[in-house]
Amino acid sequence: MSITVEEIFETVNMTLRQNFDIRTVTLGINLKDCMDRDIDHFCGRIEHRIVTMGKKVNAAADAMEQKYGIPVINRRISVTPVSLLMEPLPHTIAAAVQVAKTLDRAATQAEMDFIGGFGAHIQKGMTGADENVMNALPQALSQTKRVCSFFNMGSTVAGLNMTAVERFGHILKDLAVRSKTGIGCAKVAVFANVPEDNPFMAGAHHGIGEGDYALNVGISGPGVVKSVVEQNPDCDLTELSEIIKRTVFKITRAGELIGREVAALLGVEFGIVDISLAATPAAGDSVAEIIEAMGVSRMGRPGTTAALALLIDAVKKGGAMASGHVGGLSGTFIPVSEDAGMICAVKEGALTLEKLEALTSVCSVGMDMFAIPGSTPADVISAIIADELAIGIANNKTTSVRVIPVPGKKAGQSVHFGGLLGTAPIMPVSKKAAAAFIARKGRMPAPIKALRN
Repeated sequence: MSITVEEIFETVNMTLRQNFDIRTVTLGINLKDCMDRDIDHFCGRIEHRIVTMGKKVNAAADAMEQKYGIPVINRRISVTPVSLLMEPLPHTIAAAVQVAKTLDRAATQAEMDFIGGFGAHIQKGMTGADENVMNALPQALSQTKRVCSFFNMGSTVAGLNMTAVERFGHILKDLAVRSKTGIGCAKVAVFANVPEDNPFMAGAHHGIGEGDYALNVGISGPGVVKSVVEQNPDCDLTELSEIIKRTVFKITRAGELIGREVAALLGVEFGIVDISLAATPAAGDSVAEIIEAMGVSRMGRPGTTAALALLIDAVKKGGAMASGHVGGLSGTFIPVSEDAGMICAVKEGALTLEKLEALTSVCSVGMDMFAIPGSTPADVISAIIADELAIGIANNKTTSVRVIPVPGKKAGQSVHFGGLLGTAPIMPVSKKAAAAFIARKGRMPAPIKALRN
């Protein structure tokens, strides 16, 4: 891939003035060959591999920052889904927690920000190991700091595992109580149609279709896109789409350049560049503010869904033109707590839980980082998850839920998580939903579009 001097200068300007950065470099590591019936032997093997490779990731990322002047904000590792690795081990909560603590300790020693993969693919059913990892989640995530978890509970091909969905409402309630301000729930995401090469937490894991290692990059450029939208207040929507596409083309090229060079330094395969626009609480780094710069008076009001659809389409087209290795989630994130514009919209009443769900029909990745009262019943949480995953299954797209029932908090209050997790206004939610429907459990069949073989 040839990069011109002009492109480098333009990218440096984006970094200095418009909050452009490489949000994450994530090294996926296969741990299947570490499997063992002795848990101490298993934990020793995975810890050694993670620490060794993690330190190399940090060194390579530092070298790229010095070479190009583009910040690499997060350095992360994703591993083979832990439930698969635990098949030969005792199916006890104590064993699963021991593995989680090993992952956490290894990530800490390697100075990784997060480590993902403590989860399972359970869209059609659960093995004993899958169920054990799920049941261990409240203890595992409340006793670790860097471990992130995912559970893929549905897919367009398999349908929706409602037995797991019903159980998960109770698990999130338990996890919230065990962790300060419920922050443990910020480290677990429930998916439909999860990609196996996602570099973004909490859903990152090293899929079983991957090689031994893969270096994936997640870029971020809401500030850059917002800037070009503001500079073109009078153009029509066709022209605006073209402008956004060209901008995303440029930042995708920069992301792939960094990713390929980090992979080369590590001696591993380059995987994908995820072109998702990922907001932060920093001023000017908001997806909601892009929508408002397009002409919507406030995120969540009428016109928001159409504007978001235009934005995500332009992002995907620009990235696809720039690289043949676009993957992961690659869209537009709308996490409530991590986006200053989203927070304002919720506080003003422009953005409700129902509108947030509607927006996920066109965005990536779903209902993300939103807080609800800690008193919300478990069956209501499960119903929220079921609704969101059903959108992904019906539309053959990735959707997810990262919901935080904050203990002791009521609607209208706020909770501060700090760092990239930001501040979340507590959103009102019904105390009654679909208890009898959720209690039926079982598996919702796949839509007819799944039978396309």
